[in-house]
Amino acid sequence: MKDSFLFTSESVTEGHPDKICDAISDEILDAILTREAELEAEGKGSVADARCACETFITTGLVVVGGEIRTNAYIDVDKVARETIDRIGYNNAEFGFDSNTCGVMSTIHSQSPDIARGVDQSFEAQRGIDVDPIETIGAGDQGMMFGYACNETSSLLPMPIYLAHRLAERLTEVRKNGTLDYLRPDGKTQVSVRYEDGKAVGVEKVLISSQHADKVDIENEMKPDFIEHIIRPVFEKEGIEIPSEENIYVNPTGKFVVGGPKGDTGVTGRKIIVDTYGGMGRHGGGSFSGKDCTKVDRSAAYAARWVAKNIVAAGLADRCEVQIAYAIGVAKPFSVMIDTFGTEHVPIEKIEHAVDEVFDLRPGAIHRDLDLRRPIYAKTSAYGHFGREGEEFTWERTDKIDELKAAVAALD
Repeated sequence: MKDSFLFTSESVTEGHPDKICDAISDEILDAILTREAELEAEGKGSVADARCACETFITTGLVVVGGEIRTNAYIDVDKVARETIDRIGYNNAEFGFDSNTCGVMSTIHSQSPDIARGVDQSFEAQRGIDVDPIETIGAGDQGMMFGYACNETSSLLPMPIYLAHRLAERLTEVRKNGTLDYLRPDGKTQVSVRYEDGKAVGVEKVLISSQHADKVDIENEMKPDFIEHIIRPVFEKEGIEIPSEENIYVNPTGKFVVGGPKGDTGVTGRKIIVDTYGGMGRHGGGSFSGKDCTKVDRSAAYAARWVAKNIVAAGLADRCEVQIAYAIGVAKPFSVMIDTFGTEHVPIEKIEHAVDEVFDLRPGAIHRDLDLRRPIYAKTSAYGHFGREGEEFTWERTDKIDELKAAVAALD
């Protein structure tokens, strides 16, 4: 590792075309889980039987929703899509996209029975192996998922992506509460952090680009407003020094009136680095939004973050990356890897043993322990799936600290 370097991460607002698509897909998933729970209460089905892999495409005047879904519920896709777009703020033709007049097309079909078979009855169960009920649920796909944590911020996220998310959130907040009423929903943020000897020592550059009303003075109006109402509140809350004004960039092209789906197409799952660690931690490649918890692309990535965060929170390491791999239809992980990048405070072998003892990483156990069959996913669709607060984000809990410490101590 270099002694001194800059690392940059970006975030986007909920009005970015890709994030509109993530939101629609997750709102449809939540609608399915909500209705399935109601049907289960009436004795007409089971939330555990629902499957959703929903993807959305958006462009000028058109929303296309597709994917593979298995459910007993009826979901009004048109209504969900329009309500989501309206909530985000595209409800006026002057913004380039209007929830009231856009077209909505649904091409959803049922899930392949070949895929469902391995999830409904795992490899182990199909072969008559004596397994507990948790092991009857197989992984929804093959692949590898990563989780990451470090002690740079209170949320145990890397500083660049954490600050980029908070700036994007604040950009949306001042638009919606009317503080900066010339803003429009589409926007992006970017933060460059200086590292010395592997430690974050300060922010050197900030970039914010936001869609806006016509005839706004970028340099003399937007930039001072952004410093005062967006950058300063975020940085002061985190106790971080604001970069010099020449290192703060606001709409560097000079104009961003045409934005949202009129300016660019959007697709579900196209912002996976924004969704995770801003490039600081690795990503297995699978996206999250629109997928129910049987898809390990999502649930195992959440579990890996849960493991990594508890390791760092327990003081066992300053940085930690966890990889979990699965074979489709098989309950037990194909492999589990833990890397602490030389920052461990106890031997890595002890950490590996403690994780194996404390965490059950079979898909069924992840669903149970993180309570993933609830309609919690719409809130994850913007501003990152990690480093968030709220009862929805169960994978952000540091509830295994004592167990990890005890498991490590038992090896002494």
